[in-house]
Amino acid sequence: MGQDTEELKREIEDTRADMSETLDAIGDRVSPGRIVQRRKNRVSASIQDLRYRVMGTAEDSREGLSEKAHEATDAVKHTPDAISSGTQGSPLVAGALAFGFGFLIAAAFSPTNTEKRASAKVMDKLEPAKEQLMDSAKEMAEHLKEPAKAAAMEIKDTATESASTVASTARDAAEPMMQHGSGSSGTGMTEPPSTI
Repeated sequence: MGQDTEELKREIEDTRADMSETLDAIGDRVSPGRIVQRRKNRVSASIQDLRYRVMGTAEDSREGLSEKAHEATDAVKHTPDAISSGTQGSPLVAGALAFGFGFLIAAAFSPTNTEKRASAKVMDKLEPAKEQLMDSAKEMAEHLKEPAKAAAMEIKDTATESASTVASTARDAAEPMMQHGSGSSGTGMTEPPSTI
């Protein structure tokens, strides 16, 4: 019987512990502070989910930036090839582009005092060359206006012609459907398939 008493005491203690946990859970569940906390957590989770769906994760942004950086790097790597193919046979254009590119690089770094003094001396000597370059650039721009206009007109004509071709093809494709639809909708009878 002593063993049964010990066993009963153990069961009572286990039941008390279970009931205590259950009461704590119920108290936690109905506590106003915990209710507010759970609602805040739900709203926060909803906002996070919405933000993720709209903006993506930082990983997505990082991948996108990495891809854009790679594309930019490729563009910079291939710029000399593009410039050389675009300026082939036009040494003045190539020279102007090289000058502009060098100017951009120079503008990225601040000049030293020695460079400032040297540039002041050289500026007076380069003024005639600058005027010549400006005149050449204006002349080149005038020469390029007509080919650019012609190319734009050619693109416009090609686009108009393509649009007409697409519209005509669409009409031709829709015509049998329209005839078939109007032939069967009026009488309620369908025409037998033709044998050719």
